[in-house]
Amino acid sequence: MRMSLYVPGMGHGHGHGSASASGRHAGKLWVAFGIGAVFMVVEFVVGFATSSLALISDAAHMLTDVLGVGMALAAIMVARRAKAGRNRTFGFYRAEVLAALANAVLLFGVAGYVVYEAVGRFQDPPSVPGWPVLIAAALGLGANLVSFAVLRDGAKESINVRGAYLEVLADLVGSVGVLVSAVVTITTGWKYADPIMGVLIGVWVLPRTYSLAKNALHILFQHAPERLDVTEMQKSLARLPGVTEAHDLHVWTLTSGMEVASAHLTTTADADHESVLKAAQSLLATKYHIEHATLQVEGGSSAQRCRELSW
Repeated sequence: MRMSLYVPGMGHGHGHGSASASGRHAGKLWVAFGIGAVFMVVEFVVGFATSSLALISDAAHMLTDVLGVGMALAAIMVARRAKAGRNRTFGFYRAEVLAALANAVLLFGVAGYVVYEAVGRFQDPPSVPGWPVLIAAALGLGANLVSFAVLRDGAKESINVRGAYLEVLADLVGSVGVLVSAVVTITTGWKYADPIMGVLIGVWVLPRTYSLAKNALHILFQHAPERLDVTEMQKSLARLPGVTEAHDLHVWTLTSGMEVASAHLTTTADADHESVLKAAQSLLATKYHIEHATLQVEGGSSAQRCRELSW
């Protein structure tokens, strides 16, 4: 006899579903998007007008903010409006993960460009007027502080919002760096301050970008959440009353805050299947914080069939 239980739910107990979490912060993302777009233009204009690589680098990072937040907003709208269909049983929840990965790739590209441009400038650094750069950087810093405060809470719940948050954080530090290089230029006239700071800003964001890309790929490859020990989980299911074996266990993350599991449970001949299902459901929800699971109870012959499968 086979029985299946589909337990609807979201997340891992101490988070929220992706759609609801991102939806609550959509308004904040719009604020960050507007602020970033305005001050990105300001920094680009002043940066090219003054030949400041540090300011151009900071403006380029702000461009990734604007694009990143824009993709985050697009992902939220897709997740909200695109319902699960016959061939899309999970809808478009993965859209936000793809947006986060795109943000990471974009940041890698910007960092590489800045480093490449700086190498050429070390040979013949241009004269950069300090005061226009200082004023533009101060304005950019203020904009980043506002966006940073707006997105901070949402970054704890959504990898998508976290992508935008990390870019704003990188820009915030970058704006401080531009301020420092502008002060050095004004007070000492040292021409190398600007290209050196440009490189530092470009390189500083790389470890954080790597972490974002790693997390997104971890989800896209459907690896088990790092917080879980899948082997220990399988043993716990096998120790449930009436269960002789737990196999074909899979655990993956659909998107931020939405962890899913499936497993086959082989039982004794006299086991009450309904009790086994309830016990497994309770175990996954309370101990592992997985409330969305598909569990199949099966007899010995069915378990043998599972072991004969080629993958």
